[in-house]
Amino acid sequence: MEVETSGGGPPAQSAAQPSGNSHSPLLDDCLKLLRGERDEQRLAGLLLVTKFCNKQDHSTILQVYRAVGPKFLLRLLRTGMGKVGGGGGGGAENRDAYLQLSVTVLAAFCRVPEIAASQDMLSLIPFFQEIISTGSASSVIEDCYEFVYLVANTHEDGVRALYDSGGMQLLASQLSTLPDGSPIVELAMRLVQLIISRLPAEKVFIEHPSELAILVVGLARLFALLQTALKFEALHLLSAILSSQCSAPVRGALNSMANSTWSTDMRMGIVAVLNNRVAPAEKLQALILAECTISIVGEEWLIGSVKLPDVQDPIPVDRCMLLVLGTSRVEIAVLLNELARLRDEASKSHSLNAEVIHMKQRNLAICYSLVEKVIKLVSKFDGDEDLHPDATISDSTLTMIISGLNETISVVLDYLEDVKDHGENKGDDLLASVRLIGSYLAETPHACGEKVKALLGYMLSIQGEDEASPFYSICFLIPMLCQITMRTDGCKLLASSGAYRAVIEYLIRLIAPNSSTVEDVGSVSLACDTILNFLMKREQIAFTFSGASFIKLLSALSHWTEDRGDPNSLMMASSICALILDSISEETLIRHPDFSNDDLVSLSQLMKRSLAMCGKGMMSDEESDLYQIVQACYLRWVDRFPRIKELIER
Repeated sequence: MEVETSGGGPPAQSAAQPSGNSHSPLLDDCLKLLRGERDEQRLAGLLLVTKFCNKQDHSTILQVYRAVGPKFLLRLLRTGMGKVGGGGGGGAENRDAYLQLSVTVLAAFCRVPEIAASQDMLSLIPFFQEIISTGSASSVIEDCYEFVYLVANTHEDGVRALYDSGGMQLLASQLSTLPDGSPIVELAMRLVQLIISRLPAEKVFIEHPSELAILVVGLARLFALLQTALKFEALHLLSAILSSQCSAPVRGALNSMANSTWSTDMRMGIVAVLNNRVAPAEKLQALILAECTISIVGEEWLIGSVKLPDVQDPIPVDRCMLLVLGTSRVEIAVLLNELARLRDEASKSHSLNAEVIHMKQRNLAICYSLVEKVIKLVSKFDGDEDLHPDATISDSTLTMIISGLNETISVVLDYLEDVKDHGENKGDDLLASVRLIGSYLAETPHACGEKVKALLGYMLSIQGEDEASPFYSICFLIPMLCQITMRTDGCKLLASSGAYRAVIEYLIRLIAPNSSTVEDVGSVSLACDTILNFLMKREQIAFTFSGASFIKLLSALSHWTEDRGDPNSLMMASSICALILDSISEETLIRHPDFSNDDLVSLSQLMKRSLAMCGKGMMSDEESDLYQIVQACYLRWVDRFPRIKELIER
């Protein structure tokens, strides 16, 4: 042990000397002093032991601790803190020396796990937190942090004691004031890690979102500036905080901070990690942190200034985006290959390492999300030159990005093809793959044309783990489907792949009165446009109506519009219904088991309302175009549907 005292009280520190014999006469003399009746004897014993006791000699340290006893150590600590009832044999002028001695000795004692795990040491945590909060000398503060960490880490109730005595408030107020890269900072970071890893997240994150947000700001600064192993400790801690399922309050607190540089610090740290040769696990952590940051501040964060401590030349503002995209693409290729291998092994051995697969699927979802953010950002730049006044993306960079995205989407499609060949269509990784493909094809609907054409029907059949039937896969692909059906070849693809049936079923689920899905106006509109495009080109593609899908759609659209007053919904539904009726007979309709007399009445009322809208001066250009479709179709088939005609004219 090493101690240091000053003033007229305890003698000055002597350097600790290794002892080759823990049962030496010197130790026996020391133990006698420590067991003495007077405090002066015990003080002398504590200083004497520092002359020969090796701090790694836990057996000797334990003997010393048992000899002096916790009660004397508590009195010595209280005296150093100036608390009533402390004692210790000195006046106010010696308090600093007593404080230094007690803190240093107690920290040294707690390097022995048996001592650190004792109830006596646990009871001292609030005292040490008080000393830290008063801003004592840095040497004392470091020993205080070490003591608190050793006890919190070793005692089964240590973390709870730290938390209950104001540990979160203390760490939040202290972290930004500690010397960068110092041992104290490392200890403070470890204490934060203990709290968020050992206590229930729903408690810590709900009770202390502001403190955690302040800690994120301080940790982000360290992550940006440090060039030591502590940089990665900060990275892991930031990822753990912001990727927690309970992190919403913390993200909200960060988002509300005005004039904070934390997101810029994040970008600097992430670029430094991704731009250097580090372990793949560290790069993955950087990607997780990038995804968390973007979810708080938006994808525009990917474009911005970066200044690295060891780089003098200016760094392009798109460096972060390119590094995040490039690293994500590499990770996606690796993870998909590993998942394909695991699926293949599982099919042969009939055993599945669920934990490993879940971890890889989670990491894949992070990488997918980042690529989607890049796609979204690039699409914004393409349509809004004023999005980021201080940043531009050159044509060559855009070409490189698009080429990389094409390559990655092709890899994902290959993965889906491999899974399809194994006869599987259920899995969150499969659904996430469809989402990524849908995000890209929504911007470039004709990319990877042959592969998309071959896999479209399969992709629309994919289900998430918690889905009873496909829904979200269609939701992710519907923007692309809407665009490709503007052309005849796209409609042919929907017909040949059966995709039109999936879109019809998707729309029926969206608008069904007893649906558990919240109606999404945008999704309903896209699905309606897709079906309308398809029906308008039915003759060019020589499409033959068969099956119950269109009959069910007639019923669903008719009842959906019964209580709706907006002209757009009314005209969209009636134009689809008019086109369907133009291709079937009344006999086919009436005899169908999925179409009732109530459905017929509802359908007739829909057609009557839409036809009556002409001349009321309430339609937009789009609604007027839809009315023209309804009117033209009605004139063609009205005589073939006498019952509908009768109900309309009644």
